[in-house]
Amino acid sequence: MQRLATTKKKTVGLKQTQKAVERGLASTVFVARDAEEKVRRPILEACRERGITVIEVDTMAELGKASGIQVGTAVAALLMEVE
Repeated sequence: MQRLATTKKKTVGLKQTQKAVERGLASTVFVARDAEEKVRRPILEACRERGITVIEVDTMAELGKASGIQVGTAVAALLMEVE
């Protein structure tokens, strides 16, 4: 999760992360365990279908802080390096 805090190539939030997963741009997705199931389920299924690594984080607050924002977030992702 350290890379999430330091990289500029990331998404924060459900909509941005879903788009990155659908476009094949996400390399690793972080999902908060305390997020609502209706938020978690679709992103977890999309990652499973595409073989994207998922890392579960205990809380939305912890994930938000690691993402560099001052509020909690349910989902964030590291994006692939494109050359």
